[in-house]
Amino acid sequence: MAEKGSKKDIAATNPRGIPYAPFVDKVEDYVTSRADVETTLKKFQEMISKYQFMETNKQRTAVGHREKIPDIQKTLEMVQFLKTRKPGSDPIETTFELNDTLFAKANIPPTEEVYLWLGANVMLSYPIDEAEELLTTRLATAKQNLANCEEDLDFLREQITTMEVATARVYNWDVTMKRKEKQEQDALESTGKDGSSNG
Repeated sequence: MAEKGSKKDIAATNPRGIPYAPFVDKVEDYVTSRADVETTLKKFQEMISKYQFMETNKQRTAVGHREKIPDIQKTLEMVQFLKTRKPGSDPIETTFELNDTLFAKANIPPTEEVYLWLGANVMLSYPIDEAEELLTTRLATAKQNLANCEEDLDFLREQITTMEVATARVYNWDVTMKRKEKQEQDALESTGKDGSSNG
């Protein structure tokens, strides 16, 4: 029985755990009286803020992946080129980047190993086949992560829109209720005035 209760408590989410926004079809399901309107609107605004925060983080993550993918692709292409070089071939003279404004010349003989930056100022030596496999895996992972980020961004935009619509519906319901109350009060006052003048 505990499992059934816990399954009900778990909100529906997308594949990466971002919860769906509640769709407000009938405002009465969320608001029973005008006194509940303010707390409901605050709750909805809080949810919109959370979705916007997640959206900002996903946008930053997506930018990071977009920057990383070309670097991995370029490194993979270089490793594949070095793999095609046969032992005994003449060295290749090339210019390589040391930093944004500094380049150096080098002679690259045929080789069976390459050095890859892993991040956090760590560089390791890999046999060419392992380096190619590692870079291929990293490239596929980065592309998948970027696709997941873009999917999450679309999902978050939908949830923000859903919450904005829900907020508008609750607000409009409140305005309608205020008008009804005012009309009822005006009707009572006019009935009271009509009745007192006749009495």
